[in-house]
Amino acid sequence: MRVIIAGGGIGGLVAALSLHAAGIEVEVFEQSAEIRPLGVGINVLPHAMRELTELGLQDRVCAAGVVTRELAYANRFGQMIWSEPRGRHAGYTWPQVSIHRGRLHMLLLEVARERLGDARIHLGARLAEFADEANGVVARFEDGRSAQGDVLIAADGIHSAARTRFYPDEGPPLWQGAILWRATSIAAPFLTGATMAVIGNRDEKFVVYPIADLPDGRKLTNWIAERRVDPNQDWKREDWNRPGRIEDFLQWFKDWTYDWLDVPALIHSAQSIYEFPMVDRDPLTRWTHGRVTLLGDAAHPLYPIGSNGSSQAILDARTLALQLATHRDPVEALHAYEAIRRPATAALLEATRGDGPDLVLDIAESRAPDGFADIETVMPLTERTEIATHYKRLAGFEPATLNARPSLSPPRKAA
Repeated sequence: MRVIIAGGGIGGLVAALSLHAAGIEVEVFEQSAEIRPLGVGINVLPHAMRELTELGLQDRVCAAGVVTRELAYANRFGQMIWSEPRGRHAGYTWPQVSIHRGRLHMLLLEVARERLGDARIHLGARLAEFADEANGVVARFEDGRSAQGDVLIAADGIHSAARTRFYPDEGPPLWQGAILWRATSIAAPFLTGATMAVIGNRDEKFVVYPIADLPDGRKLTNWIAERRVDPNQDWKREDWNRPGRIEDFLQWFKDWTYDWLDVPALIHSAQSIYEFPMVDRDPLTRWTHGRVTLLGDAAHPLYPIGSNGSSQAILDARTLALQLATHRDPVEALHAYEAIRRPATAALLEATRGDGPDLVLDIAESRAPDGFADIETVMPLTERTEIATHYKRLAGFEPATLNARPSLSPPRKAA
């Protein structure tokens, strides 16, 4: 079997590494002429870290980021609503890791080149068209190159050429009025030193967590300032490289100074700020068309709530590789993959639109808009726990279930 992957992002590279580990021939075609470490911080949740661990990457990923110890939620006054341990501290067999997205991407690219060889990774190859043929699929790229295989995996992002081909009338991604300003700053540790904190409410939110340890004891710290505006106003297309300006959003966070974190100081110390509208797309009724299927953001772009975007792409990649390795008919394998992943990601997409685990912020704000003396009188522990547990179930990383789930590593086939 030979697999073509359009897209050399996190999902595409994990798919390539997983297929290679199973003894399946694979080539990656990435539209960028040069892969650079773009973006800011992401969280690799335990279910995704399990998959990277089974690819032999746990030590490298942990060394490149910060092993997350705690998730904490606070209102806009800095009062704690909810906190819980994360990763191994919460009973998982695998850690949770906060890491710069670009650093993880480059790590995966380096490993892919080591294992697949440079000749299997092609840059500057934007997917233009594809066609099912009698015994396979042919992919053609804008620069004139082409490739033939048994399967084409479209992991080409939220503006996927394959998705557009299948759904030409879908239109642009959906924006409901949330704008993100994302950046990294060098700062002193806060709380446990490995805490991910989510502060505020649905309309004004600040997310912060360390993504690298520095020699002087400080941390490279990722932060996101989110503000909701009228969704009827025009906004610019999403672009990870568009600079943002402090004066566009500082006014909403200028008083968020707590004994455990100084939000305005963190904002002012930003290395670079990027502005991004928070977008997603409606769930599709179908990902697979003949010998072509979608993966990651091409299939199910999600709001960055609950830290699940990259993690879900990793789960897609591993599930798809397992199905291709264990089915004789590649088309049947694609349908089996979709039957597992499409319903799961559709439910998760709806949960993120409802704020996912961040719902505790909105409930606390509605019941105690001026703050509280005792969170238990505002929102009992049982209610807070159920919100967190419900999201873990939806996202596939409830501890006992994940720890007991069978491996997604397929048996290796002879090349």
